[in-house]
Amino acid sequence: MSKNNLITIGGVLFEGFEILDFFGPLEFFWPNMAKIVTLGEKKGPIKSAHGVRCTVDHTFGEFDPVDVLLIPGGYGTRKEVNNEKLIGYIRDYAVNASYIATVCTGTALLARTGLLDGMQATTNKLAFEWVTSQGPKVNWVPEARWVEDGKFFTASGVSAGMDMALGLIEKLFDRETSLNMARAAEYEWHSDKTWDPFAKLAGLVK
Repeated sequence: MSKNNLITIGGVLFEGFEILDFFGPLEFFWPNMAKIVTLGEKKGPIKSAHGVRCTVDHTFGEFDPVDVLLIPGGYGTRKEVNNEKLIGYIRDYAVNASYIATVCTGTALLARTGLLDGMQATTNKLAFEWVTSQGPKVNWVPEARWVEDGKFFTASGVSAGMDMALGLIEKLFDRETSLNMARAAEYEWHSDKTWDPFAKLAGLVK
């Protein structure tokens, strides 16, 4: 995609989503770069894991396919992995999206679709055992800030989604744009996907 194209980002919202997983990555996509819409099973306010409410603009199915599908994590994922209707919607949008970006335990929702089978992915290190159990055929990477495999971008825990988003922006536009977005937000970008001190702290690697 060129700098002049306005991409559409569809953010998936569900009860108990993690705020930073969602709004952290979106911080770097300015209005001259992307149109951001929120997608959910029903329109209206929806409560995050912290109790702060956000609004679902469109129900699944009433909005056209998006260029980028963003799936946050949060405590709500523990319930939503068993929501076959939501998983089906995610699968449908992911198949048609150019890129799918997941953060933290949001990767569990994508893993349940089966689309990650045979692909590399990562997730929150403290929730690694639970998330990986949702996709036994996924090639899980225990030590990574984020993983890029084809059109799938999967981030480790919470703040890692911001690093991943800048990596995705580099893919969509160029590195200069990513650096400019990080600078504007006064954010120190860990552009090395393999930087992951948290995997060792969680006992996943020696």
